[in-house]
Amino acid sequence: MSINPFGHLHIENSFADDLPARFYTRLETQPLTNPRLLHVNKDVAHALGLREPDLESPTFLEVVSGSEPLPGGQTLAAVYSGHQFGVWAGQLGDGRAHLLGEISTDAGPQELQLKGSGLTPYSRMGDGRAVVRSSVREYLAGEAMAGLGIPTTRALSLVVADDPVYRETQEAAAVVTRVAPSFVRFGTFEHWAQDPDSLKLLLRYVVPRFYPQCLAAQESAQSDLSRDTILRFLKEVVVKSARLVADWQTCGFCHGVMNTDNMSILGITLDYGPYGFMDGFRINHVCNHTDTHGRYAWNVQPAVMHWNLYRLASSLTALGLESDELKTQLQVFEGAFLQAYQGNLVRKFGWLSWHEQDQDLVDEWWRLLHTQSADFTLSFRRLATALDQPESFFALFDEPAPAREWLEQYRQRVQFDGRSEADRVTQMLSANPLYVLRNHLAQQAIDAAEKDDASVIDALMTVLRDPYTERAGFEAYAQAAPEWARHLEVSCSS
Repeated sequence: MSINPFGHLHIENSFADDLPARFYTRLETQPLTNPRLLHVNKDVAHALGLREPDLESPTFLEVVSGSEPLPGGQTLAAVYSGHQFGVWAGQLGDGRAHLLGEISTDAGPQELQLKGSGLTPYSRMGDGRAVVRSSVREYLAGEAMAGLGIPTTRALSLVVADDPVYRETQEAAAVVTRVAPSFVRFGTFEHWAQDPDSLKLLLRYVVPRFYPQCLAAQESAQSDLSRDTILRFLKEVVVKSARLVADWQTCGFCHGVMNTDNMSILGITLDYGPYGFMDGFRINHVCNHTDTHGRYAWNVQPAVMHWNLYRLASSLTALGLESDELKTQLQVFEGAFLQAYQGNLVRKFGWLSWHEQDQDLVDEWWRLLHTQSADFTLSFRRLATALDQPESFFALFDEPAPAREWLEQYRQRVQFDGRSEADRVTQMLSANPLYVLRNHLAQQAIDAAEKDDASVIDALMTVLRDPYTERAGFEAYAQAAPEWARHLEVSCSS
């Protein structure tokens, strides 16, 4: 191997060091054929402490492609369980992912995980691989969410290779290096729901490390956590998860597969599969072609998150916690969600604060967008200037008359606040993105990536990192979806 580009970094392996072997399997990744570094996220690289020459090192490619382990790391695949589409699926786990280790950074430890790096004991009927299509989508999704200020995993690198992978058709293999403080999930807790000793170990790992504010005085990871500490921890997870799904709702994001094994214990967006940012708004929009019953439609995401939190709480009953005291922590979900949801809408509508009667105007807004399938992102964005430039706003609607009626109500609501027009517009333009990762844009990046062309990824990274600032030369990325994009479908194989 060449000079170690990770040699100046502090590498740790807390998941492997602090938890016993039953939580994971140590194993090597399976190298790809002719791996090529298609793209590196330099913002993430710099946050990890990697320098520009490090990214050009042969060793860097060997590590992020799964050809060699992370120097100083301990490669493993984690076990977990979960409910999938509302049904208990039993044991799951990292079926095509390998945790390499973690890097100490100014923002705290950051784990590196390869996705698509080969078979593990948890692959079930899978092949352990990821394809270029899904890998490009995941690579871009984390950057899109980070640009919107929504908690998320991110990606360090995207590697493509020549190995054939069979999904609906034959595709080429790829590997994404994912980065997050932790990949522990609701399903990790569910897996040990009948094993109190393992649950205690998991809590002793997660709470002091990621929720130290929940610890009582003199409490540490060296002893079992108190009942009150565990309840405080659950409440914190409930609040973080409620705020996360409120962020999803107000940017038109659909996760697509909100199984409990895809829910982060840190309240960050995890596992980008058949996700989608809505183009034409439908209140019951389903982005996942596999979700034939609409379980994970846009309008039910908050309820599903709440349901998932109930499953998490249920796993803690093995520790002797009573149902009533667990339910008390779960009851904060609605208030936390509404506070975040309404706060987001206040910013997006350019108001000073939320008033009870605003709910009627918001309901009418969703109804207006739904009945005419108006573009979610552009409707909010153009609303900022609609009072002075109404025709640009009305052009988004097939029948402008209802939009005119709603806009007059909005005008009156704005006048009620009595703030300056300039302040309102500035607030709205900083809260309503011009650029989001639309499916057709992701598809363009995929088509290019399959030809080893990263130019579209480069362009998308530019606008997604700051989606609120209009840029000359990027007009195509701020347009509504073209007609052909309506036929794009994403599924669990995405």
